[in-house]
Amino acid sequence: MKSLIDTYTLNNGIKIPIVGFGTWQTPDGAIAKVAVKSALSSGYRHIDTAEMYGNEKSIGAAIKESGVSRNSLFITSKLSNSAHSYEKATAAIEKSLKDLQVSSLDLFLIHWPNPKMFRDADWEKHLQDTWRALEDSYKAGKLKAIGVSNFKKHHFDILKETQTVKPMVNQIRICPGDYNAQLIDYCKSEDILLEAYSPLGTGKIFTDETMKKLAEKNNRTVAQICLRWSLQHGFLPLPKSIHEDRIEENSHLFDFELSAPDMSTIDSLKDIVGYVSDPDTAEF
Repeated sequence: MKSLIDTYTLNNGIKIPIVGFGTWQTPDGAIAKVAVKSALSSGYRHIDTAEMYGNEKSIGAAIKESGVSRNSLFITSKLSNSAHSYEKATAAIEKSLKDLQVSSLDLFLIHWPNPKMFRDADWEKHLQDTWRALEDSYKAGKLKAIGVSNFKKHHFDILKETQTVKPMVNQIRICPGDYNAQLIDYCKSEDILLEAYSPLGTGKIFTDETMKKLAEKNNRTVAQICLRWSLQHGFLPLPKSIHEDRIEENSHLFDFELSAPDMSTIDSLKDIVGYVSDPDTAEF
């Protein structure tokens, strides 16, 4: 790993930059545009958004205005929770393409496996039909890769009953103190790349004494330690910020390496970040 444009290879052969710029909770409009342009100026070439973030139009505009070639970018979006059916998912994909001003997306994910509004006796069929919509757009060339987010093993088992294309990515929350080893091992065994959303956890991680000591020892920020830990595990972190200095700071990850003892110390951290479930997306 030498730079932000180094890549992993997905199970369909597509190359994906090893760090993505996250845009969750980034307000639509000028803030989103400035953040994305700052990320591109700092060397990011992988932009991650979602229909539910409400900022796809601003991100599309920022990419256009940046002057960075579309061919050098990797753009990801995710399906709205309200669009779980073949017809709704197909329409949602077209809307994302239009809002982002692109003819194809590099990666498109089912955001949640079991939104509350579809959590009924037929939720498995809703999920399978939704995946079929992604498969058809993939086969049509509108999506270069397809995957999922927040999926557990039993959700993958449901897809396996009918899928004709294997998921290439599972985007889940992974950060120091939040490491689902069983799910991570399963995805690795299935050759499904793990993208780490919220790789910096919550505010608590920045006040954790162990993380602060490791940052001081390595002459790095806590954020840089979190992101380097993620990369050394083979994950694809998606750091998010709207502050230009932090966006730039979070890109400096390739001129140091965490030692094996440091990695083990971080691996051993438990329950430092906290998590509040949304009832619409709670585990099911």
